[in-house]
Amino acid sequence: MKENKIMIIGAKESFIIRVLLKKLKDVDIDAFFVTLNLDDIHDHWDETALVTFYMEKEDRFTDDIRTFLVDKMEDDDKQIILIGDPVDANEVAASIPSQLIYKILSRPLVYDDYIDCINIFNKQAASDELKRSILIVDDDPNYMSLVREWLKDSYKVSMATSGLRAIKWLGSNNTVDLILLDYEMPVTDGPQVLEMLRADDDTKNIPVMFLTGRDDKESVMAVLALNPQGYFLKTIGKDELLNKLKVFFMG
Repeated sequence: MKENKIMIIGAKESFIIRVLLKKLKDVDIDAFFVTLNLDDIHDHWDETALVTFYMEKEDRFTDDIRTFLVDKMEDDDKQIILIGDPVDANEVAASIPSQLIYKILSRPLVYDDYIDCINIFNKQAASDELKRSILIVDDDPNYMSLVREWLKDSYKVSMATSGLRAIKWLGSNNTVDLILLDYEMPVTDGPQVLEMLRADDDTKNIPVMFLTGRDDKESVMAVLALNPQGYFLKTIGKDELLNKLKVFFMG
């Protein structure tokens, strides 16, 4: 099933949500509504390109729904729009990794602002299909989000917060042109992930560059001994990173 629809989640299908669905339909945006029910969200997940949570006062995700959404958005490279009063929206946003939040809009909702937001998302999604794709694997979500912000205008960027998540994501018929892999991670570190990638016929030819926070000679030699396509120190700046990636892809 093609992922091209907007899932709008709410406590109930209110008058505002019905109007919103009609306005989306009027401009040929395919959207549907589900309640705050885990089974309903799960059943429609595969057809969803972007999630929206419309909050009436004090609406919140239950723990099981929040956990499901965060895990699935990370695994499937999807994002969410939050609509609500600032207090409600900010509280929900604090419980979701920032890289998964596409936009926060305040109530009362200006319909045209939301539609503009969806149109921008769809244009970005369409242009991403023509871009080189990069998977960032790092257990530090703040650093990963920073690098994504640097790269997103030039590349299609996906993210995984652990090596095992990256392996799982790649195993779901996803592929990329390059993996930026954190060298030091808990549970499964960068060298172990690289070994797993190279042991699998489907991923063994994906170029890998390490991200490392260490610049001493011993650490650098240990990285190079694994024969990655390259490595970057985490102190690298935006312009230098973009230039080096450009050179790599031109090579």
